[in-house]
Amino acid sequence: MSLQQRTLGTTSPLTVSALGLGCMGMSEFYGTGDEATGIATIQRALDLGVTFLDTADMYGPFTNERLVGQAIADRRDEVQLATKFGNERLPDGTRVGINGSPEYVVAACDASLQRLGVDHLDLYYQHRVDQSVPIEETVGAMAGLVEAGKVRHLGLSEASAATIRRAHATHPITALQTEYSLFTRDLEDEILATIRELGIGLVPYSPLGRGILTGAITSPDALDDHDSRRSAYFPRFSGDNLDANLALVEKVRALATEHGCTPGQLALAWVLAQGDDVAPIPGTKRVTYLEENVGATAVELSADDLTALERAVPRDAVAGARYGDMSSIDT
Repeated sequence: MSLQQRTLGTTSPLTVSALGLGCMGMSEFYGTGDEATGIATIQRALDLGVTFLDTADMYGPFTNERLVGQAIADRRDEVQLATKFGNERLPDGTRVGINGSPEYVVAACDASLQRLGVDHLDLYYQHRVDQSVPIEETVGAMAGLVEAGKVRHLGLSEASAATIRRAHATHPITALQTEYSLFTRDLEDEILATIRELGIGLVPYSPLGRGILTGAITSPDALDDHDSRRSAYFPRFSGDNLDANLALVEKVRALATEHGCTPGQLALAWVLAQGDDVAPIPGTKRVTYLEENVGATAVELSADDLTALERAVPRDAVAGARYGDMSSIDT
């Protein structure tokens, strides 16, 4: 099976499946992971034409890259493989901080290549912007990886419009990865226009609002005890915020019923409809949810449908910040 493809970037274009797969939750953050199930999900994704895979060195830490590497070991040519560096962690999970130093860029890439078992990365992102290092130095080191053949295309994650401009002037940036969904539309203020002016593609992470837009989360008790969404780091999932946000999800559910699809499929179809330069990467660790997400590619939305969704979920109606601590986000 094959999905529609989309091209990220114009100066340094990368063609990917219109829908990607975020692999983070297979190893950490969203409850207990299971390696065998994660590998099976990735391989099923490839069978369905979902070939744009996303991971990062800090997921696990380090274990998610190894899992992805195992899953694609005999199918590397089918995959557009993306990983990230910059959120430095120790093997025991301790967070060291954000590191964008040129020396770290090179060392992190070599380590990722080894864990993934590949000789090149299709897309290499700076996971978070290091405010202590000029972006020109970080991207300059990333450009060196392209020259060395270790990386094909460069990306940024959660970067401001000003940072994106400076980075792109140093070396062509193919994609910006940032949070984007019916519940998170901040980038529409300035960033979206900037990347389109520069010819940079958009890779939305958490396009389902970290799962809340699927309708499967009805209370904190619906989440595993070890699920980070139960913590203060994700204010949208607790107390009055959760109640207000679930009321919005019910409006999405009502519209989804009219379309004969699930709330998650409708919410994901909204993201897919934002442009041919947009390739969302909904994360899951289960084949069932993967298959549901793929079904979103068959949901066609008219201009009136998009307007109805945006009226059902007004930007200022979503309760709570997307992170409890926004200090790592470049503004």
